[in-house]
Amino acid sequence: MKVLLLLLLPLGCFAQIPQGYYDTAIGFTGDSLKTKLYQIVNNHVEFPYTSTSTDVWDILKETDKDTLNPNNVILLYSGWSVDAAQEYNGGSGWSREHVWAKSRGDFGTALGPGTDVHALRPCDVSVNSARNNRWFAECSTEYIDPDGATGSYTSSTAWVWKPRDEVKGDVARMIFYMATRYEGDNGEPDLEVINSIPSDNNMTLPYHALLSDLLQWHLDDPVSDWERNRNDIIYYDYQNNRNPYIDHPEFVTQIWTSSLSVEEVSSGTIESSELIKVVNLNGQESEVVVGEILIFIYSNGSIKKVLITE
Repeated sequence: MKVLLLLLLPLGCFAQIPQGYYDTAIGFTGDSLKTKLYQIVNNHVEFPYTSTSTDVWDILKETDKDTLNPNNVILLYSGWSVDAAQEYNGGSGWSREHVWAKSRGDFGTALGPGTDVHALRPCDVSVNSARNNRWFAECSTEYIDPDGATGSYTSSTAWVWKPRDEVKGDVARMIFYMATRYEGDNGEPDLEVINSIPSDNNMTLPYHALLSDLLQWHLDDPVSDWERNRNDIIYYDYQNNRNPYIDHPEFVTQIWTSSLSVEEVSSGTIESSELIKVVNLNGQESEVVVGEILIFIYSNGSIKKVLITE
């Protein structure tokens, strides 16, 4: 039976960020910060996708355990709670969702990008099939599975997928992690987040979209205790590396908006009708402040870095 549950984590259930873990990244922004983070989180302990020893199935039973029913796991795109022990069970159990679609870089289930639990989550089998390798972007047609409404969305006209509101920030931070951890070294793919939807849905180039919407989801759905706890389990019990964007959400805007040129905009000429959010360079929502560089996010998905003048 699949049950939608509100997860409650007891206070103090997650540990502290290891002292000094991010020290070498202090003072950097943009690509330099991304490189420093890569140097911190790479060379993690790798586990097989399927094995008689500890494998991805085993780890997900711990990282995504239902805190109200420890025999179950919570499914990413639907929030349903299902029996963890059944695993795939001939298609009647649950599957392992590659949040960064494994065809986007053609790495399959190879050690490293294909088995990195920071970007793998339990998922309903048919919901996983519906998501397929769709790009992440805003869309408005709720996906109704044979088992019921999921709260996730798709489109009949574009090859896109939107996770339910409770996890859209989680998904964004997993995508940003993958684009940081895998930089093309040692035979690994060089994964990049792009801000356009490719016309070829079947392309295997190592790109994932859509940057502007992922940035928006990251800001709309802040880091939760659930994510922090999951990050700790992966670090302390298995891979010995962390998702930096869970520990330091401000790193997202410091990296992925750094390449934008600064536009000077007079406070009296700001068009507010399409402006849906203003954040500072630390990713914190902000008022329009004269003399400060801010990030403007618009309803059409565009992003601008602006300096407000009198």
